[in-house]
Order: sequence, then structure tokens, then C-alpha cells
Amino acid sequence: MTSYRDAVESLLNGTDVAIDGDHPWDIRVRDPGFFRRVLAQGSLGVGEAYMDGQWDCERLDEMLFRVFRAQAEKHLPTLRQFWAALVATVMNPQTPRRSFKVGQKHYDIGDDLYSRMLDPRMIYSCAYWKDAQTLEQAQEAKLDLVCRKLRLEKGMSVLDIGCGWGGAAQFAAERYGVNVTGVTVSKNQAAAATERCKGLPVKILLQDYRALTGRFDRIYSLGMFEHVGFRNYRTYFSTAEHLLERDGLFLLHTIGSNTTQEANDPWVERYIFPNSMLPSIVQIARAAESHFITEDWHSFGPYYDRTLVAWFDRFRIAWPELAEKYGERFKRMWEFWLLSSAAAFRARRIQLWQVLFSPQGVAGGLPEVR
Repeated sequence: MTSYRDAVESLLNGTDVAIDGDHPWDIRVRDPGFFRRVLAQGSLGVGEAYMDGQWDCERLDEMLFRVFRAQAEKHLPTLRQFWAALVATVMNPQTPRRSFKVGQKHYDIGDDLYSRMLDPRMIYSCAYWKDAQTLEQAQEAKLDLVCRKLRLEKGMSVLDIGCGWGGAAQFAAERYGVNVTGVTVSKNQAAAATERCKGLPVKILLQDYRALTGRFDRIYSLGMFEHVGFRNYRTYFSTAEHLLERDGLFLLHTIGSNTTQEANDPWVERYIFPNSMLPSIVQIARAAESHFITEDWHSFGPYYDRTLVAWFDRFRIAWPELAEKYGERFKRMWEFWLLSSAAAFRARRIQLWQVLFSPQGVAGGLPEVR
């Protein structure tokens, strides 16, 4: 009879990952219950077993990179993901009321954590490392890239959908002289963004994007679309079209999936981002096509690998200051999330896109901005 360990080892065939091997990316099993848990629960079991200390890995990101590159995780049980997708077809997990759940579960856990992990502006989305050496430089470069793509001019009205802690709104107002309205579903972010942007022409709103009114010359959204959900993609683009002036521009910055899906990873859903999912190119295109002309589609997913590693390094250095408040299980959860995400980008399993839209097409087109 095949043992649970043998079954897990067979899943790792072709990955160059061994159980209790000598490489830094090999898995060190601390509790034999790990094997049964993985086979019974799939990705949820893998993540929870790591949080509970049933296994370790010196280079977790390199181990998961090898697993993702070989697509070994596709052989794990997927019943929970299938069930989540089925539920999502008959109900909407991202209604205006439910949209606040991710704010409470993720973004409101503590600004002390995020302020130590992120750059000084607390930008919580992929940085742009083309000519940058530090996280601070790369995030400033990303913000300037967004502003240049939108061709911001002094006095313009700008909407920031999913404004985070206000760093992007602050940057646009200070550097380009625009008036920014930012919206978030996180109480902590709204309070911090209001304080950060004090004295600037910036207004921060704590509400769902679907409740917005008014008209704006430009709109951008950095790392919020992952919380919208496939049942709401058309509503999202319809809302953006309604809010944007006819000669305006809209920039969408989002993580993307290589394939069309209708459910989140079970471990990510439970512990990191409830009611979230990654869109595919097809889903974005179908939802946007009746509302916008696509002016540019820029892909730089490998930069998210470097961004996540930078966040992990800062988190690791800051951990002694955070340990008493958050505890060891949180530490293992957070490092599993950061490093598994970095591995997924490294393996090119997920992507990062900036898509630039206009309501009716810019006459003569737009110059490429990179």
C-alpha cells in the first residue's frame, strides 16, 4: 500500500524538491501528519500545515517556485476551489455590503505592520524596478509612470479607486498639482490617508466604489481590481465609464491570472484576501469592451517578485518589534503568503498588468510610456 509520504513524494516528481533533502529549497517535515493533511486538503492543507509548524523550508520561495513551474500543485485536491466557484455562480461574494470584509480582515489588521513592511508612502502594489535600486525608488517610479500614462495636468480632477494609505494621491497632488478623490473600504486606510494628505487638494472617502458620484478627468486604480469579483467586472467598468469625462483616461493596475477562474485559492481566501480573485485577460477584455477603448496593455509581472521579496525582507527585519502583538502563527502565515506570491510571479503563473483605457479612443493614439 502506498504511504501518505510516498504519495506526496510522487507529487513532487520533476520539481527538484525533495522531502528532508539537502538543498535549501527541500521540505523539512517536522510532523508526519503533514502528508495526510496535504493529500486531504490540497493548497489549504499545505498553507495551514506550514502555519502550524508541521514543515519548514529554508528557501520557501525557491521551493514553491519549483512546484509552480512544474505545475505540480494542479494534482492536489481541488474540491474546495470547485465548491467556491460553484457558490460564486449563484451568489455574489463582492456585494457592496460584503466589500468591506477584506478591509476588516486584511487592511485593518495594523498599520504598525504595514508601515514597517512597505515604503514610506505605504504603496501596497507592484513597484516599477526598471531603473530603480531600492523599494522607495521603485515605488516612486511606479507612481510617476501612472501619472505620465494618464498625462496629468495641473488642476485636473482625479479619482483613485482603492486609495490605500493615500500615498498615490499624495504623490499625484504634490508632483502634478491635481485634485484627488480617493476611496477605500478600510477604516485604517481612510484615517491614515486623510492624515497623510492633510493640506493637499485630496479628499478621502470610506465607501464602496459603486456608491461614487461626480465626474473626473482621470481615474486610476492600483491593486484594487483583485477584490471586485468576476460577477462585478461589468459593473466596475460601467461605473468607471459613468464617472469619467468623455475625453478622460482610466488606468487599471491589477494582478492577473493566466487562465480564467471563478474562485480564489482556498488558503488565500481564508487567511489573506476574502471574497477576492484574480482576473484573466479575457475577463477584463469582455467586461471593458462595451465601455472603453484599450489604449495600452503593459505587463511587468516579474517586478512583483522583486517587490514581494523586498516586503518580506523588511517584514523579517521588523519582526522583533511586531512579535509580541502578532504571534508566531501569524508570522508563518505572513511569510507563507509573501513568499508563495513571489514564487508564483517568478514562475510566471500570475502576472501584473497596467491597462490604459479611454472612453472613445484618443485621436492619433497615445505615445508609449514605459
